[in-house]
Amino acid sequence: MMSWAARFRLRQYAKASLWIVPLFGLLLGAALAEWVADADGAGWLPDAWQYSASTASTVLSSVVGSMVALLGFVVTIGVLVVQQATGTLSPRYMRLWYRDRLQKAVLATFTGTFAFAYSLLRGIESDSVPDLGVTLSGVAVSVSLMLLLIYLNRFTHNLRPVAIADLVGRLGEKVLTRATERIHRSSARDEASLPPAGPSALVRSERGGVIQAFDATGLIATAVHHDCVLVLAHQVGDFVPPGTTLVEAHGSAEAPDPRRVTGLVALGTERTIEQDPAFALRILVDIAIRALSPAVNDPTTAVQVLNHIDTFLHVVGRAPLRGRYVLADGEGRPRLVVQGRGWEDYLQLGVTEIREYGAASLQVCRRLLALLQDLLETLPAERLPAVRAELALLEESVRREFTDPVRRASAQTADRQGIGGGRLPRSESSW
Repeated sequence: MMSWAARFRLRQYAKASLWIVPLFGLLLGAALAEWVADADGAGWLPDAWQYSASTASTVLSSVVGSMVALLGFVVTIGVLVVQQATGTLSPRYMRLWYRDRLQKAVLATFTGTFAFAYSLLRGIESDSVPDLGVTLSGVAVSVSLMLLLIYLNRFTHNLRPVAIADLVGRLGEKVLTRATERIHRSSARDEASLPPAGPSALVRSERGGVIQAFDATGLIATAVHHDCVLVLAHQVGDFVPPGTTLVEAHGSAEAPDPRRVTGLVALGTERTIEQDPAFALRILVDIAIRALSPAVNDPTTAVQVLNHIDTFLHVVGRAPLRGRYVLADGEGRPRLVVQGRGWEDYLQLGVTEIREYGAASLQVCRRLLALLQDLLETLPAERLPAVRAELALLEESVRREFTDPVRRASAQTADRQGIGGGRLPRSESSW
């Protein structure tokens, strides 16, 4: 039987694949052509839908050729998107771009129209013309052209860094909210006895890779079967070398089957966003620091991305984060311990590299200061020490980079637009 991890990787492949949905479109187009051929023989079509054999052959041949040309055009657009994403955005964004449903729908429509027209073209004879099929081919071409225009409009507007930042930020917020709600619904009531006394068995990874996700239900069921507590030794997003401890089993005299346990933790070549909201923040930071590189030198884009990082950090700051999560079985007994990512981790990820690479940019410093002051004013008290620590680091960077008193004073002015947005009142808790 295929393990949960293998099924997860298969789903990831299917979501990122650009050929599976078009293949279904190809098969559907061929099947629809057979149905249309049978409907033509019923003799109920109006006279206006009747064509000569030469006309039908010309129309269907044109449809076949145009669909092949449009497929090539979409592939060319895809190549350009890959070049732009890897050059000016973040290569990690490509994993999300491959999953775009509109792109797959466009490709499936093109391949389906191609198969439909080609199948009908083979059946044209002097005394047998698929009149309904020729008309539907024209309709399918019109639909294909409209989808192509929508596709072009979408990617023309949505490939801007700020649009991608908005998309990635909202996706990360959704994953974070969904994950925290699910984890806290399954949290154990009593965590004081963890890990329990008793023998400890180590389950080691058979292969290296990044932890992409884990099956909490399956791990809890395994722990119940062996009457133990399983501890996931690493958090989602960590790279695990071969032979490293992946899961610890506490409190069971009989160690669980290592293959079954490792089959419940998916390892891959790179991180995914399914159970790793920090990966969305990682993409946002990548876009911002690439805009700050000397080759691009576009601090305004970095400031725009900081707007979405600001929103994401506010969502994270209000989330009930823990250093570890203890999940229970149906009877409320602790069964699974999962490593968590704290508020400090998210905050450092969101601002550290941007501060380091953008320390010499006046508007980046001003926008970062506004971001941190907003966090000071809106987040709960337990989140504020980490924010103040980042404010102190930002102050140190500004003093180091801006030796002139006038420019330093300007860099120490909070501005949500970076430059030109007006001076914000300084928080009493900041510098």
